[in-house]
Amino acid sequence: MRRRRLLPALATCTATAVLALAPAAWAAPEVPADKPQVLSRWTQPGAASYAAWADAREHRAAWAAYAFDWSTDQCTTSPDNPFGFPFAAACARHDFGYRNHRAAGIFPAAKARLDEAFHADLQRVCARYSGNRKRSCDGTAWTYYQAVRLLGIS
Repeated sequence: MRRRRLLPALATCTATAVLALAPAAWAAPEVPADKPQVLSRWTQPGAASYAAWADAREHRAAWAAYAFDWSTDQCTTSPDNPFGFPFAAACARHDFGYRNHRAAGIFPAAKARLDEAFHADLQRVCARYSGNRKRSCDGTAWTYYQAVRLLGIS
């Protein structure tokens, strides 16, 4: 009889001791506190913001602790390179902004800025061209921007 009472008590003490001595590495990793600031910094309309995001995307492993969603379908059902204009990277950054702001629960407040950053990225692509080719690129960029502005899912 006495043995039956000791076993549950011994098991409880052993489990408590193991949990108390468990290494911190077994705990769930914490996301760095500055994640919202980093996310905001990488999703602004300026060229420096785009460059910082592109560098981070190229070196994703260095940002693994932040648990960003880097997945992309690029320009979704629209061509990634319409009429030969390379819009895929701008679409990938737009996806990054939408997906990570949604995950953070701050998407509605950021949507207009994310769409403006997308348009600025497309305009930087178009700045490489001149004449009719530039006008064609600008018109295509405007169409892509209007599509996400009006149809981008909130």
